[in-house]
Amino acid sequence: MMANAIINVTNLRLRTFIGFNPEEREKKQDVVINLEIHYPADQACETDAVDKALNYKTITKEVISLVEEGHFLLLEKLVAEILAICHQHQSVHYAKVRVDKPHALRFADSVSLTLDWQKS
Repeated sequence: MMANAIINVTNLRLRTFIGFNPEEREKKQDVVINLEIHYPADQACETDAVDKALNYKTITKEVISLVEEGHFLLLEKLVAEILAICHQHQSVHYAKVRVDKPHALRFADSVSLTLDWQKS
């Protein structure tokens, strides 16, 4: 069996310092994070062994820590650092991160940036 697992963490709502305008540097803002992580799940499916699966809780805790403790000028930097956490596990072969910044533009629900990574 060739099982490609796709883990999705949907609408993780956190607060961080994001932006380069003076008011953005002084006050945390809401961000909404979506993660997509692919890894081969053959052994996890066959054995039901926890150590054969990718622990999304561990990844999510690392993302929460990074975001809530961080200061970022650009969405690009924030998304890139979250993406690095997602693909640091050796079994991950693809990851995609989208971060939305609600209320960034007056007449838009949010502005978002997406980056993805694929193991070569």
